[in-house]
Amino acid sequence: MKVTTFGEVMMRLSTPNFSRFPQATQFDINFGGGEANVSSSLAILGISANHVTRFPDNDLGLTATNIFKKFGVGTEHIIYGGDRIGIYFVEKGAAMRPSKVVYDRVNSSFATLQSADFNWEEILKDTTWFHFTGITPAISEAAFQACLEAAQTANRMGITVSADVGYRSNLWKWGKRPNEIMPQLIENCDIIVCSKGDAADMFGIIPNDEKGSFKSVCKQITARFPKVKKILNTKRGQISASHNTLLGRCWDGTQMLETEAINIPDIVDRIGGGDAFMAGYIYGELIYKDCRKALEFGVAASALKHTIEGDFNLVSVQEVEAVVKGDVSGRLKR
Repeated sequence: MKVTTFGEVMMRLSTPNFSRFPQATQFDINFGGGEANVSSSLAILGISANHVTRFPDNDLGLTATNIFKKFGVGTEHIIYGGDRIGIYFVEKGAAMRPSKVVYDRVNSSFATLQSADFNWEEILKDTTWFHFTGITPAISEAAFQACLEAAQTANRMGITVSADVGYRSNLWKWGKRPNEIMPQLIENCDIIVCSKGDAADMFGIIPNDEKGSFKSVCKQITARFPKVKKILNTKRGQISASHNTLLGRCWDGTQMLETEAINIPDIVDRIGGGDAFMAGYIYGELIYKDCRKALEFGVAASALKHTIEGDFNLVSVQEVEAVVKGDVSGRLKR
């Protein structure tokens, strides 16, 4: 089993100790990106994972590559070129004050890639599962073309294709709207992560029943995209920036599966929580081959990610399985 992901990796600069941007005199450095967070989480869980991206050919690109190697992610298909690595700045919120993110990624190495740089048949030859997000096609036309070629090639090769379609309004600047672009990608997908808001923004699909239900949205998506067999999402209860609840849902074509909500007090860092959910779900599908178990594993993995600084979900299978079984005590292990 091997999972391949494709997308931009950025350097993350976070204010320490919940300080605000005007207070900060230094930043903590991490690296992350939606798809790369999935591959790193899977590698840490023991699944063979490979991430494909483009870095600048300088010390920052090399440092980022080595971070992924450290956690067991395959880096043999990373290419190098362009002038800079994308950056994002994080001010972590607390209590009633929300977190803030500021991006600095214009003309990054990934944004200026060429689709011809990637030989997808070679890259995907041993792959079981290919994953991307709606962030990648939003970055540039070339990134969209590369992602489309990857998804089409994976589809043709019989590889499971998944996408987290998440809409990021501030990224779509290259002349096309998401509803013009994303349908071409989703036609190649077996599994997607999609909310009601994403469905409206990406596909123009809104609830068509009296309850305004997510189920009615899922039925319309699968009618429009017959290859899509499962639609996932998470439902977050926002008590404060520091205290959330989280559950997972999956429409499997006939029924809506839903997990119990997990209470997450005293959040350390929620960035990457959705990627941790997707990685956990992929792990569950590959290992348990059971949608409900995969959904429960994904939500538990995401809940644990909220306790960890940085984008990567540094947890073991045993820790996730303990949360699935209801152990959320945080009791000292000796």
